[in-house]
Amino acid sequence: MLDDLLSKGLDSDISTVHQRFAAAMEKRLPGMGLDTKERYFAVLSVLVTKLEIPEKNLREVLQEMMSEAAAIIMQELSAAR
Repeated sequence: MLDDLLSKGLDSDISTVHQRFAAAMEKRLPGMGLDTKERYFAVLSVLVTKLEIPEKNLREVLQEMMSEAAAIIMQELSAAR
């Protein structure tokens, strides 16, 4: 029973943080350069596509994202200089 309460509490917390994340990114979009928007969209699209595959657990998704996103992250860090 305690585990159920903790799980529901975390579900609510995660939902709240997702909403905050979406709101924060929407505020940033107008100030982003086109290159940054393209890189952000690429990473986000790949992440969501992987998350939509029910057979993949979160660990698998994150492992795959680490290698795939690394090049895009490096581009963004280089562009920020």
